[in-house]
Amino acid sequence: MRFMIIVKASAATEAGEMPQESLLAEMNDYHQELARAGVLLDGNGLKPTSQGWRIRYEGGERRVVDGPFAETKELIAGYTMIQVRSREEALEWTRRFPNPQGPGLEAEIEVRQVFELDDFPPSETIERMRAQ
Repeated sequence: MRFMIIVKASAATEAGEMPQESLLAEMNDYHQELARAGVLLDGNGLKPTSQGWRIRYEGGERRVVDGPFAETKELIAGYTMIQVRSREEALEWTRRFPNPQGPGLEAEIEVRQVFELDDFPPSETIERMRAQ
């Protein structure tokens, strides 16, 4: 089972502020622990939305919308992807995730399970996807 730990953006991350060295060290230690346990798939911070864009689909048209984007609480500043045996194991790991804003500050992470091909009903398309 794969789970994505989603770090919510803040005004500081959207301003491009780099994390304090102590927070980087804590995140590094956590990710090293995940790696030693064999559950870490990937993890990275994301640059601010001012350096990104969205593709808006309207009917049959596609339109590029450049950042920045306004609703900070709805934006993602980073992620960690883990693969574990159960939801309970994922919950155990995420309870240990360092506060992404720093000790004592208000923050939130979101955890979402990733769809696996086995979650879909059998079909020709799913079988083609398995073969990739």
